[in-house]
Amino acid sequence: MVTTQLTGSPEDADLARADSLAREIFSDIANKWAFLIVEGLGDRTLRFSELRNEIEGISHKMLTQNLRMLERNGLVERTVYPTVPPRVEYTLTEAGQALRATVDGMCDWTHQYFAHIEAARRRFDT
Repeated sequence: MVTTQLTGSPEDADLARADSLAREIFSDIANKWAFLIVEGLGDRTLRFSELRNEIEGISHKMLTQNLRMLERNGLVERTVYPTVPPRVEYTLTEAGQALRATVDGMCDWTHQYFAHIEAARRRFDT
């Protein structure tokens, strides 16, 4: 979905509306790769290859797409150094750090309820 009008009005923050900017942002960042990138960067500045090594199973393409999306949404800052070959580093912005607090909370919730969810899945699947 592409939002055509960015007014900053309360309607844009209404998740119940299909044309809500908030819903578009939520859709962008609420995926496993975005969460893992935010968690992987943490308080650090990492190069692309370092970040890829932090996130097991992510492809070059998925990392690139998600970093671009996070940068577009102002959550990740990309710095390119004019060297040969170019050196590119990624770090979380202030907004990205705030999102990280939410991601950390979700990670804590997962650890706390892991056994409960695992047992519920076994019951459901039998």
